[in-house]
Amino acid sequence: MHAEYGGVVPELASRDHIRRALPLTQHVLRAAGRTLQDIDGIAYTQGPGLAGALLVGTSIAESLAFTLDVPTVGVHHLEGHLLAPLLEENPPAFPFVALLVSGGHTQLMRVSGIGDYELLGDTLDDAAGEAFDKTAKLLGLGYPGGPAVSKLAALGKPGRFKLPRPLLNSDDLNFSFSGLKTAVLTLTNQHALTDETKADIAYEFQEAVTEVLTAKCMAALRETGMDNLIVSGGVGANARLRERLTQAAQRRLCKVSYPRLEFCTDNGAMIAFAGAMRMLHAQQDDYAFTVRPRWDLAELKAP
Repeated sequence: MHAEYGGVVPELASRDHIRRALPLTQHVLRAAGRTLQDIDGIAYTQGPGLAGALLVGTSIAESLAFTLDVPTVGVHHLEGHLLAPLLEENPPAFPFVALLVSGGHTQLMRVSGIGDYELLGDTLDDAAGEAFDKTAKLLGLGYPGGPAVSKLAALGKPGRFKLPRPLLNSDDLNFSFSGLKTAVLTLTNQHALTDETKADIAYEFQEAVTEVLTAKCMAALRETGMDNLIVSGGVGANARLRERLTQAAQRRLCKVSYPRLEFCTDNGAMIAFAGAMRMLHAQQDDYAFTVRPRWDLAELKAP
């Protein structure tokens, strides 16, 4: 639905959420062999995000909870991503450094516990996933761009093109990918976009992004003195990024953890888990229909 427009259209997203949310809830309950009466509490994404889509989820969650007389808790979308690796059989232990890398965010966080987060580095402009999407559009690959660029990069050859590694050697843990996107635009204007050329550009673009992300992660481990890294968010599913981070962590005798691929992109399981962790500490809402389209992760408190 959104591919036709090259990105998410907020109004279309909200209307589609209205159509799908209740049928999906019923489907999931049937698949799990459960009923609404089996639910002990309801977690929902309160923000950040598109206000219209957040309102749909919030109103359904609070209405259901009021009817069932169960507690609710609004979850920060990024906290869901941060805690997604804890869904694995052998979850990482606190504290750890987290790379949150998605279409809207590229951040390094110190995670000391539930709700105890410190921002170490942030993107100054485009997020890594946004740069993937824009590069995909420049190469005529459609939307969403991350998987398409990664697939094409596997066919590319090294050495033909050289793109910048923004902020690679800066003295901080911040990121910048806007200039990299502009460099890709320059290449597409200078060369006939044959299949081979597009593959070579995709290869070099992916190498540039993953090199910067890997270097910053290792720098964050050095600065914090930690030896435990977790990676979450949609770009965390990128195979080349996982390869480079795993190799770099092994050289430093550090451990790196990833959620399963289905838990990298936005998903309900991570929100349910984050909500459950907060409900265990008796945190709950009061059935208020409030959303937070802009919500700094640093504002969260431990439950």
